[in-house]
Amino acid sequence: MTSISELGEFGLIDRLTADLPRHNDETVAGVGDDCAVIAPNDGGEMLTLVTSDMLMEGIHFDLVYTPLKHLGYKAAVVNFSDVYAMNGQPRQLLVNIAVGQRIAVEHLDELYAGIRLACERYGVDLVGGDTSSSVTGLALSLTCIGQVRKSEIAYRSGAKKGDLVCVSGNLGAAYMGLQLLEREKLVFDGKQNDETAAQPDFSGREYLLERCLKPEARRDIVEKLREAGIQPTAMIDISDGLSSEMLHLCKKSQCGCRIYEERLPLDYQTAAAAEEFNMNVSTCALNGGEDYELLFTVPLTDHEKVSQMDDIRVIGYITEADLGTCLITRGETEEIPLRAQGFEHS
Repeated sequence: MTSISELGEFGLIDRLTADLPRHNDETVAGVGDDCAVIAPNDGGEMLTLVTSDMLMEGIHFDLVYTPLKHLGYKAAVVNFSDVYAMNGQPRQLLVNIAVGQRIAVEHLDELYAGIRLACERYGVDLVGGDTSSSVTGLALSLTCIGQVRKSEIAYRSGAKKGDLVCVSGNLGAAYMGLQLLEREKLVFDGKQNDETAAQPDFSGREYLLERCLKPEARRDIVEKLREAGIQPTAMIDISDGLSSEMLHLCKKSQCGCRIYEERLPLDYQTAAAAEEFNMNVSTCALNGGEDYELLFTVPLTDHEKVSQMDDIRVIGYITEADLGTCLITRGETEEIPLRAQGFEHS
């Protein structure tokens, strides 16, 4: 028998969904992108986007340091992010939860307060869902429905040789926020019987904690690109780390890439925390995950436009597939193959 760990998450998905037949003409795209794409029966201009995400206690979140209101907000936002990654707009949200005995009604009030806040801020309607009991802790499964014009949709598969590789915001902050929380949890576990144990001091690190516990979807970037008349040729959101997402995009687009290490956008708090933990900050940016920034490609002709846009950084370019997917190290001294699990300087 083959263990799931041998395949990994994405290998398992590929195995389970290989050669899936399509029985309905309305199904434009299924597994393999940030959202499934469904066309209207009337042949209209608007396509329907559908995405689903599951969060399991002990795997995706720890209630020791995750406030329930933040958890609800994040659970909704990560679904919205998938829709924005298709260049669309989220419209409706369904929420399914499985609840253990230690969760009280008041706890669920807090959870749903976060979900409601996210829906209010992003203009999304909470339209239904399901509830169940659980013997393994709290579990959430959310499904978001969105819309996008046929002429504006951005798949992972549209990148072309010569396109610029761009990323919004900065990278690695959510991962460093998680490291801080996990470290303080270990300290707490070691002192939980000590009445004099002090509360953790996160002063000066608030940004990292917010990126970890309460991320935002980049609706603003999608709107800026549309206003500037820039149509991304390919796009994906960064949930599993820049390296992993870049490999997904290149695989779907059947291309290669060159990413410049010195162009990776980093916040000073991320760099300071990485130094404190004796970590390579570029590795954190490439493989940390849960940044929920947008990674996208645009034609070279849009270089001037995109270079002048706030909170967007051009970090590389698309090449032919046979050139591979590589990181160009600082000073352009070496090319290192991109790997989903990090890289090492020689």
